[in-house]
Amino acid sequence: MTDPSVAPADAELARLETAVHAISTNLVDLDDNADRKNLDTTTLTGRTATEWADASDALATLWDGYRMLTESIGRAQALRGQRRFTDRDRAAFLHEVLGRSILLSTTVVPLAQRGLLGAGQRTTTCSPGELLAAMEQAFGTAVDVVTRAGEAWQRLLPGAADAAAGIDRGRELSRRAGAPTALFDQADRLLGDLTGSLATDPLGADPAILDRVRELARRADAERTSAAELRDSLTRRLAEARDRADELDRAGRAAAEAYERAAGRFPGSQVATVRPVNLRPDLAAVEALAAAGQWALISPRLAQWTRAARERLAALQTVAAHNDRLLADRNELRGRLSAYQAKALRHGLGEHPRLSPLAERARAQLYSAPCELDQARAALNAYQEALTATIARDARS
Repeated sequence: MTDPSVAPADAELARLETAVHAISTNLVDLDDNADRKNLDTTTLTGRTATEWADASDALATLWDGYRMLTESIGRAQALRGQRRFTDRDRAAFLHEVLGRSILLSTTVVPLAQRGLLGAGQRTTTCSPGELLAAMEQAFGTAVDVVTRAGEAWQRLLPGAADAAAGIDRGRELSRRAGAPTALFDQADRLLGDLTGSLATDPLGADPAILDRVRELARRADAERTSAAELRDSLTRRLAEARDRADELDRAGRAAAEAYERAAGRFPGSQVATVRPVNLRPDLAAVEALAAAGQWALISPRLAQWTRAARERLAALQTVAAHNDRLLADRNELRGRLSAYQAKALRHGLGEHPRLSPLAERARAQLYSAPCELDQARAALNAYQEALTATIARDARS
């Protein structure tokens, strides 16, 4: 039967024995923890360095406390296991388990701080229960730092790795698309700051930086999408420009042919010309920019080329139409002359002394070069009017 006077000590010893077993397991687990090892082998900075220094002191205290607690329990077990449990043993057992039996430290008191009757040394003691409570607090301090550092690594490092891969991939796509990469570069610098902080100061790493990195990457992707849309639009416009260049070539040939048909047949001042302009080299320069992916530089130059091509095409078409109109007008007048002469023959006026010179004058104007259309038209109108008047007079007589 347990002596009532030692029952509290027996209960406390049992509690301490259970506790020291759990402490052993937990300290070994903490010692083997990968995050703790990383903290212990990394040159830390900032907030993490400060907190880990305190946690390292706590760990040292834990192991030292574990040793002292184990030794105290061993002494208590030896006393309690005596075959003859004397009063002296009982007192020693009670003191070992419940009293301030554990010597924590001994320090020398400087002579200047001693009184005449003061001790030369100062000792600090505690009971096993007090030591256990202090160890629980120290364990909490160490575990808290290790846990928070580990959570920072586990939460931010995968996200940072994904962001880095996304930045590299997005930057390459932007380069291929000819889109700017400034936002990706900015995101990369921010991410470098974050990963550097995570490496040496995980507790000081700002998770908001990763959000800013992702936002910059999203904006860069949007820029690339806009650039891709611009590229597609400009690609279509370049294709249209090439078609317009072919149209200019055809219009140029048509204008040249119309000029050749009119040149020499009409006064030089009446034959339209257009100065020679070759827009293909300018278009080739724009296409070279496209080949180099310089899409942002293309739009204004392509717009300028398109405007010049439109004006050039209009000028060529106007020249061709004008010169063809000269020939058409002359041929129309020739046709009218033939019709009036045929009419004169039907009325027996083919050799009329007044009409024939007028007809011959009109014919000379229309069939000689250069042909003055205004003069030819006036001569033809004179012949027509005279013919009409003569036919009317003959009809009345």
